[in-house]
Amino acid sequence: MTIQRIGIMTGGGDCPGLNPVIRGAVLKARALGWQILGIEDATSGLIDLDYRSPKGNRWLGPDDVRGIISKGGTILGTSNKSDPFHYVVEENGIKKESDVSDRVVANYHKLKLDGLISIGGDGSMRIAQKLIDKGMNIIGVPKTIDHDLGSTDYTFGFNTAVQTATDAIDRLHDTAESHDRVMVVELMGRNAGWITLHAALAGAAHVCLIPELPYRLEPILERINERRARGNPYSLIAIAEGARPAAGDQSHEGPKALGQMQRLFGAGYKLAAALEPRLDMEVRVTVLGHLQRGGTPTQFDRILGTRFGSAAVEAARTGHWNHMVALRTPEIVLVPISEAIADPHNVSPSDSMVRAARDVGITFGDE
Repeated sequence: MTIQRIGIMTGGGDCPGLNPVIRGAVLKARALGWQILGIEDATSGLIDLDYRSPKGNRWLGPDDVRGIISKGGTILGTSNKSDPFHYVVEENGIKKESDVSDRVVANYHKLKLDGLISIGGDGSMRIAQKLIDKGMNIIGVPKTIDHDLGSTDYTFGFNTAVQTATDAIDRLHDTAESHDRVMVVELMGRNAGWITLHAALAGAAHVCLIPELPYRLEPILERINERRARGNPYSLIAIAEGARPAAGDQSHEGPKALGQMQRLFGAGYKLAAALEPRLDMEVRVTVLGHLQRGGTPTQFDRILGTRFGSAAVEAARTGHWNHMVALRTPEIVLVPISEAIADPHNVSPSDSMVRAARDVGITFGDE
């Protein structure tokens, strides 16, 4: 197959390292003499070729990616509302979800693309696999701060998010100790607690609550009171947004919106409301939220992103369509996208990092 032009897009939530991937792919593609089209706002630019935002579908060259390796976000824009199999359309004044994937395939051919690089997490890879089943040539690049995509040692964006979360915990230690308070910091992580686990271990939190291990209040109260009895009248709790009590559910912000995942909201405040009446201490909550998605990528994510971008183009050159690039330290390898989405990468209760955290006194609330 002779390749002349490929597309590249970023889907799902933004994260540090997207721009290094784009840069790596563009420079490699142009060195091969290919044209590379930046697709606007995930699949939005393929659902509607007349879709317009300040970014826009555009052919990319070295000048377009100059200086972007250190920038967070994505120069192509992204969206978590453009799943073509569940796209929100309006008919007769009523909004509903509709399957517009045939339009994506038609526009892919109309643009005369030989293939597409899809940069995204678990949801984006599932969409990519469905489009592959409809005949599109796709190379996947694993992106997620949650680190919940299988078949790769690391996803880019995770390292930077953990650093941001760790910095926040370091700062909250200071104010918690100054005021003898319990500080609860809520971090991202819908179903996977990797950010919270890594940041709790790196930031020396006293309690770590993650989605994979539903918590009870009693072990948490015991840990806080034990610290007070030993002359440490403050505690730091790291909680993932998807954490839930053993006898309850995750905390959501209202009903699920059309074309979107149900939003998580309030895990930290829910915990604080349950703890404070049972403690003679103030409990304060900090929600780090989208701060974890922004900012300058760490050197690890810059290097991994660049390697992934270059490797994705090389996979296209060698005809390995329908695969995802993955890190199997120290090498970049290819795995079928179907394999990458088969099993989510969640924290196991027997994981060595969980054991290490317990060894240094971190409570998970499941004891």
